[in-house]
Amino acid sequence: MKEFTENLGKGIKLICSDTHGFGTDAILLAHFANPKPKDRCVDLGTGCGIIPFLWLRANPKNEIIGVDIQEQAIDQFNRSKELNNKDNIRGITHDLRTIEEVLPKGQFDLVTMNPPYKPKGSGIPSEATPDLIARHEVMCTAEDAAEAAEKLLNSGGRFCMCNRPERLADVITAFKNHNIEPKKIRFVQKNKDTAPWLFLIEGKKGSKPYLEVLPPLLTHDEDGNESEELLKILGAYREENQ
Repeated sequence: MKEFTENLGKGIKLICSDTHGFGTDAILLAHFANPKPKDRCVDLGTGCGIIPFLWLRANPKNEIIGVDIQEQAIDQFNRSKELNNKDNIRGITHDLRTIEEVLPKGQFDLVTMNPPYKPKGSGIPSEATPDLIARHEVMCTAEDAAEAAEKLLNSGGRFCMCNRPERLADVITAFKNHNIEPKKIRFVQKNKDTAPWLFLIEGKKGSKPYLEVLPPLLTHDEDGNESEELLKILGAYREENQ
């Protein structure tokens, strides 16, 4: 396994590997979730910790926890914690389906998850175990994620997730099954003439029904270049790694 360090901006560094890295969707989810100062935050299925460490860059004093079932991912996470010399962020190796065994119920303001996109039994399974867990619902479904979020969140706490558009009905159903009302959704697409390839959704625990559909996030302009909004989201990270 090959490891390398990514600079996320503002002095924050992240240990990545060819097994546990990150993609643009995780960066978009971290930005969409946008923790408030003093929020207590949990990222489920955190992998190497890209979402928590991007939050740390923006809110250096927030309590931030990453949870993943894969020991190697959390080993990278906690070595990144040591690399950054921060005490308010930590990684936990645990199955989110029994999250109440390691984290208190009803004590968190924000929970996120960049989940496996492919339903169990669909597509061609990845051969490598980390890829299989990350891409297919073999260890965690949308229902499992929503149930874990319901346990962790306080009343009015937010659960943010990204997924593929074909899973939208599954995700909304899972949210509603676990007392998390969808409140905001934003589709991500290459340009105004292409279909979305991702959606970002926010739900609130115990909230009343009302769903706001935000303008789409266009990742490219008419000339095929990355859009100003995408460049702004990626800005600090890109500047550090050029």
